[in-house]
Amino acid sequence: MRLAVLGFGLATLAVCGCSHGSNTANTANPPAVNPRQSVQASPASDARVDPPIGAVAGGYLGFDRNDYPGDDTMAGLSKTFAFTGYWLTNPPGENANSWQGKRTLLKQQGWGFLVLANGRLDAEILRSQKQGTSPADLARTDASTAMTAARAEGFPARTILFLDQEEGGLLLEEQSAYLLAWTEAVAASDYRPGVYASGQPVPNGPGQTITTIKDIRAHVKTKHLHEIAIFDAQDSCPPAPGCTVQAKPLSSSGEPDLTAWQYAQSPRRPEITRACAKTYAADGNCYAPGFPSTFLDMDLGSTSDPSHGR
Repeated sequence: MRLAVLGFGLATLAVCGCSHGSNTANTANPPAVNPRQSVQASPASDARVDPPIGAVAGGYLGFDRNDYPGDDTMAGLSKTFAFTGYWLTNPPGENANSWQGKRTLLKQQGWGFLVLANGRLDAEILRSQKQGTSPADLARTDASTAMTAARAEGFPARTILFLDQEEGGLLLEEQSAYLLAWTEAVAASDYRPGVYASGQPVPNGPGQTITTIKDIRAHVKTKHLHEIAIFDAQDSCPPAPGCTVQAKPLSSSGEPDLTAWQYAQSPRRPEITRACAKTYAADGNCYAPGFPSTFLDMDLGSTSDPSHGR
């Protein structure tokens, strides 16, 4: 996902499209083994258990991208990453959703989930408003679409659904009305609301800056709304480490109480990633380790299943 300043206190984010065994000595069924965790010794004797897949200092590694990489590629990526972004709706700029119908397979592969639903750009909200549909009504319709998709995919109650807020900085009135109506609609259901938003500071008056996350949290506090889980888009180096699996703790992002942090984007933004440019490929993209044709955005989660979608 990319961030480009449009004007005073306003910026825009754009998403980039950025295994089994047998036991012949025992006819009983063997216990199920979690492919994401390997035991080195019996618990009865100085047992040592390998760290869970994707576990790093301060969180768990994950990734997101618009296009589904393929079943075999996902199986390979599961050796490095704990969770994956999972689109409920068409990703930004796409006319189809290639993630649809893949949850059961990915759950069998051991994946955790960061569940995403595309939001509306300001121009879309304004156009709908001119046609007689308020930002709040549009949001409630979109939230219903996302929740219907979540149920169809089999995501359980209490799964966090993250609204992809592509435009950031200080939100305009119609943008905040849309976003908060969407999150409140999800909060009133058996799902929980979350938002993907920018943690990149942008100008907001003389000597002042604002981030979309801070603006959203201020609205929630002032209006006494339901708590929103936050997925922070902040790939500026520093605080971001660049395209590397040697991630920094969530607390390094600059925003407190995060559910997830997107710390590398494809392609990188040269103006804010000069200090970590060497961590990206020559074409500017961030590629998964061992998969030189699979570019992605790298994330860090507070758990191995940030949306609690297993």
